[in-house]
Amino acid sequence: MEIKNVRGGYDFLPREQNVRNYINGILKEVFEEYGYNAIETPILCYYDILADKYDEDNDILNEIYKLQDQGERRLGLRYDLTVPFAKFIALNKNKVAMPFKRYEISKVFRDGPIKVGRDREFTQCDVDVVGLSGQAVEAELMTLYVSAFEKLEIDIIIKYNSRKLMTGLILESGVRSEFVPNVTTIVDKLDKISEIEFDEALLDLGLNSKQISKLKEYFKFSLDELNDKFKNTENIKIIEGLKELNDLTEYLEKLEIDKFCKFTSTLARGQNYYTGNVFEVYEANGFIGGSIGAGGRYDQMITDFINDGTIYPAVGVSFGLSSIYEILKNREIFDRESLIDIYVVPMQTEIESLKLANQLRNLGYRVEVDYSGRKVKKSFEFANKEKIPYVIVLGEDEITNREFNLKNMNSGDQTKIKLDNLKEIQNVIG
Repeated sequence: MEIKNVRGGYDFLPREQNVRNYINGILKEVFEEYGYNAIETPILCYYDILADKYDEDNDILNEIYKLQDQGERRLGLRYDLTVPFAKFIALNKNKVAMPFKRYEISKVFRDGPIKVGRDREFTQCDVDVVGLSGQAVEAELMTLYVSAFEKLEIDIIIKYNSRKLMTGLILESGVRSEFVPNVTTIVDKLDKISEIEFDEALLDLGLNSKQISKLKEYFKFSLDELNDKFKNTENIKIIEGLKELNDLTEYLEKLEIDKFCKFTSTLARGQNYYTGNVFEVYEANGFIGGSIGAGGRYDQMITDFINDGTIYPAVGVSFGLSSIYEILKNREIFDRESLIDIYVVPMQTEIESLKLANQLRNLGYRVEVDYSGRKVKKSFEFANKEKIPYVIVLGEDEITNREFNLKNMNSGDQTKIKLDNLKEIQNVIG
């Protein structure tokens, strides 16, 4: 038997996990600053719920890990946190007050292509709001993006667009409504494939050269050009899409975050459940090619799940932990820090050392005791290797004299601390 991880799944060593924990800690802090509540949903879902919004040939269905239980019920591993959130609201609508704001940081699974920042088992960090329409909450979510990435010290650009506008422009190009989902998927790739490949994909779909020409014309316009071109249009999708985009843009300008944001008419997002504005976040300096965050408005999903005659508008965004980790993992800050504040080395004083460690922990310090029995020199070498800043050697003399030396491993300085007045240590470490 060859012992190895499944492709797209990884072990994370302590330093690597420290980086991931740091990212999660920053995001959790920002989410709660903005008033979002933590929830948790199951990894296992009924397959029919996961697949409900897609045609049989949709790419996302091919990426669902499918299984069944002993009762032969069809199950799947969740591929994102949005569908489970919709299910959560459907099951708990009488237990939560609307509007409801939630965040969840949990594992998801996709049996898809593997590349830097995209694994098959990965953690998503999502925030969603159900019960609010309009662009104010969308602007807040984009502000949340800016706040979080500023704290993570990552320069970003947020691309945004409207699925309504995209649908309207496709219809305006003479495309029949049944082709809109497939054309949307191809338009989303316009800046990723050549013009010849774009034309061929649409021709294979059954579009003619006139329709293709119109599509290429419309999807190269700026927002101002679209406003001017369609100021007198009767196409309701274009009217609604432009209004929502214009409202959102006004919020971004007044909140002074428009410098981080860029209207991108070809942006669709892969999931067909999006009904309004959509967003994708990219590292501004091109360090990583794919998005490091994404989301949008999905007003129909929860409404259709519950189907009680009430509208449940919803919007949310997600942060890609794997992608963010790839950006941060080599920063020197994570080489300088240790999770341990103080390393206690017993000299045949294991019980007293454990008692001392507990007292120091009660003062708020992170403490490790060396139970290995190795020589003091080796313990010091270990502390240096692990970048532990302070070491205490506790022997019989220290117990008798009721004091010990606190050694600063960076400077070599030693400070005497009385065992009966451990709070003195706060004057040295803080």
